[in-house]
Amino acid sequence: MDADLGGGVIKQRIARLGEGKSGGSRCIVLCLHRGRAVFVHGFEKKDLGNIKANELEAFRELANVMLRFSDQEMAQRVADGALIEILPPAEETNGRKIS
Repeated sequence: MDADLGGGVIKQRIARLGEGKSGGSRCIVLCLHRGRAVFVHGFEKKDLGNIKANELEAFRELANVMLRFSDQEMAQRVADGALIEILPPAEETNGRKIS
């Protein structure tokens, strides 16, 4: 975690190939200690130095709502198409995918 912005909101730096993290991308993630993480926003540092105070407040409000959802409520929102679940990539061994 690069920056804890409070209220369940973190900012994570993402390195670009050959450029490192400092000039790369940024993402805003809502996190909860139960292991749930919700990616909500991504941007290139060259396009946006940082998020504004009102945007941070909106992300904190969103975290307050979304991170209280039960596993069943999250699954229902994925099933409804309101959210997209991102799974880790399957491991590959000798060209064969292992899930």
